[in-house]
Amino acid sequence: MNNKWIPSTTKQCKAPLYDALSRYASSTQKSFHVPGHKNGMIYTDVLKQMTGADLFHSVLQWDVTEISGTDDLHHPEGVIQEAQQLAAQCFGAEESHFLIGGSTVGNLALILTVCSHPGDIIIVQRNVHKSVLNGLMMAGAKAVFLTPEIDQTSGLAVIPSIENIEAALTQYPTARAVFLSSPNYYGMGKDLSDIASTCHRYEIPLLVDEAHGAHYGHHQRFPNSALTAGADGVVQSTHKMLSSMTMSAMLHVQGDLLTRSLLKQRLTMIQSSSPSYPLMASLDLSRYILDCYGEQVFATGLQARDTFIDELARHQRFGYLSCSKEYYTQDPFKVVIYDQDGYLSGEVLQERLEYYGCVPEMSDDRYVVLVFSMGSTLDDSYCLLEALAKIAQEPLQSIVIGDTNDIDQDTIPILLELTDCSEVTNDSHAEQREQKVYIDSNLSTISEPILFTMTPIDEDKIEVIALEQAEGRICAEMVIPYPPGIPILYAGETIHPSVYDRLLTLRTHGHKIQGTADAALNTLRVYQ
Repeated sequence: MNNKWIPSTTKQCKAPLYDALSRYASSTQKSFHVPGHKNGMIYTDVLKQMTGADLFHSVLQWDVTEISGTDDLHHPEGVIQEAQQLAAQCFGAEESHFLIGGSTVGNLALILTVCSHPGDIIIVQRNVHKSVLNGLMMAGAKAVFLTPEIDQTSGLAVIPSIENIEAALTQYPTARAVFLSSPNYYGMGKDLSDIASTCHRYEIPLLVDEAHGAHYGHHQRFPNSALTAGADGVVQSTHKMLSSMTMSAMLHVQGDLLTRSLLKQRLTMIQSSSPSYPLMASLDLSRYILDCYGEQVFATGLQARDTFIDELARHQRFGYLSCSKEYYTQDPFKVVIYDQDGYLSGEVLQERLEYYGCVPEMSDDRYVVLVFSMGSTLDDSYCLLEALAKIAQEPLQSIVIGDTNDIDQDTIPILLELTDCSEVTNDSHAEQREQKVYIDSNLSTISEPILFTMTPIDEDKIEVIALEQAEGRICAEMVIPYPPGIPILYAGETIHPSVYDRLLTLRTHGHKIQGTADAALNTLRVYQ
């Protein structure tokens, strides 16, 4: 730990679950309980010659089960209960639940709680995580999908407008909840206060998948959290932007619009009855760091991020994305870069960065997403800047055909002859302007309720038809133009004339389509 950090004297500087496991691991107790590795003893000799054996053995000493002193996640009365209460205080919730299964588990639990009867209606942002769709299937719910707003600067989807949300609530007064995802993968979101107030006027909860915003509200430079805005149920991937281990997350609850006893029962259903104690301890420690050291834990990471941005601005080749901040919020730890000359797609730029030892979070046709955090350093930023400098100096042809180290040198002239670089434009916004043909229409559309079930699609009731015959039919597959990655059709949606026209436009322009059996959109799967 950085010894420059000064611990707070006004916060709860204790980690009860972590401390309990530490005492157990250092004790001389003999194990006559599961797990079978017996505090890692079985690996003492087996792993002796393997790299990392000592580390693995030490982790296994913490891998315990529900015994005296370690509490029970599904009926917490001791150290887990205290750890969760400390988390609630830290994150501003009334109750917090440790999740061993990532934000996926939290999203499933929230949907199964509010949609407690088959056919219940829930209003859902159209471009949600797949775990939300799985939750709809498990609940047998009907989803009313809302198309999100598009940031005009970047062409990326954010969240639905408050006007669209209120219109949907008026049109479907029996809706059980509104479910949104904010921030998105690119760190873009919106203050949810007005949306939360609107939901509460209709006496329904606002549920938020805030997987990428666990750090929100913990530093003055970060946007406010969904809890601060008034959301009733919030899921956060504590492992993504804070410091817990992968697959650990938290579910935060406040207010009286969620039936908390039912929520706990749903969590018991979908979480393992033998949850990982190392993962839970990492959640406890992640909260402990925030409580004990406050904003100072983010200082080094923010410095690394700011240094990278400042140095990047000195170069003409690569730019970074800045959203329309008068409308949206931006996470400073998510730095989205792109080739301002328009030569390199996001995917190719990511491949070149990885070649030079810098691994981004993700990329799309245009952008590369770089994630900074409290663990980032200045050295990381300088390595990244050096990699970009090398990429900028690479001959365009060698980038187009990829790394030539593994290619027979005699074939390079042939490859270069086949590579037509004359079509590469240096208009960095040309592609973006063209994309708006596909994403600006029908953004205010509120879908009809679409039933999700666990019953597999009966292939005997599906037919493949020419796209020209699809108008008015019921779609039997998802249609996702990418970018921006917003499904314009889910299985069960009627192909209305406006959507049909959009499908024709997408096919005419050769836009990339995901989710369909025929990526060229010459045919479509529909229900008979």
